[in-house]
Amino acid sequence: VQLQASGGGLVQPGGSLRLSCVASGSISSFNAVAWYRQGPGSQRESIATIFTASGNTVYVDSVKGRFTISRDNAKNSVYLQMNNLKPDDTAVYYCNVLRNWKPYWGQGTLVTVSS
Repeated sequence: VQLQASGGGLVQPGGSLRLSCVASGSISSFNAVAWYRQGPGSQRESIATIFTASGNTVYVDSVKGRFTISRDNAKNSVYLQMNNLKPDDTAVYYCNVLRNWKPYWGQGTLVTVSS
């Protein structure tokens, strides 16, 4: 499985960004799709997940109400809409999928929130 993430950049606090991840396979063939992030000096953390069979989503508390994960099966794509961004959201964001419950990772895309 190959994953190509894009959409990172520099944004001011309170701004928005939309990250995209295109998979080499069908989204519906994966157990789950997710976004992780790793901030400076921090461990990589899961921030948003969609379980593809049920459509259920899970968010880490720090992004609830601000970030939305979504998918487009026709485009084999997963998105992360990020609103009301804060400096603490500065991190490298990674796309992740589980296929047969084995993880696959895309390259990261850097999001910097700064005035």
